[in-house]
Amino acid sequence: MATTEADDPIMISALQHYSYCPRQCALIHMEQTFDENVFTLRGRAVHKRVDEPTSDQAAGVRVERALPLYSERLGLVGKADTVEFHAGGIPYPIEYKHGPKRVREHDDLQLAAQALCLEEMTGKEVRYGAIYHHSSRRRREVEISEDLRQHVMETTAAVRAMLKAGVLPPPINDDRCRHCSLVQICQPEALAAKRRLHGLRETLFDPESD
Repeated sequence: MATTEADDPIMISALQHYSYCPRQCALIHMEQTFDENVFTLRGRAVHKRVDEPTSDQAAGVRVERALPLYSERLGLVGKADTVEFHAGGIPYPIEYKHGPKRVREHDDLQLAAQALCLEEMTGKEVRYGAIYHHSSRRRREVEISEDLRQHVMETTAAVRAMLKAGVLPPPINDDRCRHCSLVQICQPEALAAKRRLHGLRETLFDPESD
């Protein structure tokens, strides 16, 4: 029997990690590496309220927390922090993030992946979702646009190819590293310096170089 993408599913969170940094994604989802810093601890505290599965009803809206998600078509699995089911059973996913209200492409990508899973699970079109920014206590509504849907599919394919290849991407070594919990494990500055030194040696000892 042929193996399908659903037989080897990818975590939805891997898309967010890959969009932020492919090396971070590989360290977490390929090498099973994880570490804590102030940002992950804040995120854990924010998610504490929505980590336990619950179901509520208020003003005609059903609210499900810690809802398991899947997509056989894309080969994705994960969990939604909160999903509101509005009139007609239309799902409205809400992803919780620490920090103030601001646009982050990798967060929107994760939300869109949840939306595509909910569409497959419910048969209902999901046109919008929201990021709840804990520090500002505000929602930022996100349109699940065609561009964002395409980005989910492309990133899913890129993550799957990376995991299948089993090759750890090189470090990016830019401002993102300051906020990454894996910076001490990744060692981006040391590895970048090693690559520069290697390139310098190749230039100095290349007999064909000027």
